[in-house]
Amino acid sequence: MIVIDVNLLLYAYAAPSPKQEKAREWLEAAFSSGEIVGLPWQVISAFIRIATNTKLPHLRRPVPEATGAVDEWLRHGSVRVLAPGDGHWPLFRRMIVEGQATGDLVSDAQIAALTIENGGVLYTTDRDFARFPGLRWVDPIA
Repeated sequence: MIVIDVNLLLYAYAAPSPKQEKAREWLEAAFSSGEIVGLPWQVISAFIRIATNTKLPHLRRPVPEATGAVDEWLRHGSVRVLAPGDGHWPLFRRMIVEGQATGDLVSDAQIAALTIENGGVLYTTDRDFARFPGLRWVDPIA
């Protein structure tokens, strides 16, 4: 399973950046690969929160545009929204403790736990994920 982090979604859809074209191409290839693509609820929420933030005018997208992007992702037959299951807490706790996750890194710990729980590989540009034991992750646009 391909699990996608918010930074790739922001690069592809919101952030004017030299990485935008490469991120969009990678994302389109991931959605059409036939492999299951996991989108954690936290990632979807973070995308909407960041992409519509009025304090970030270089990223800001109208709400209909941001929610429309999410609608587009969820229409793909291979996309699964990831939510914690019964075994989530022990994994999440392990990511927090062994990954020494505090503050903002707790959200990353939960995404790492969801990825492991679902047997996935996390695709992200955020190197902070290297701290989480047992997490397989790749930067697809490095």
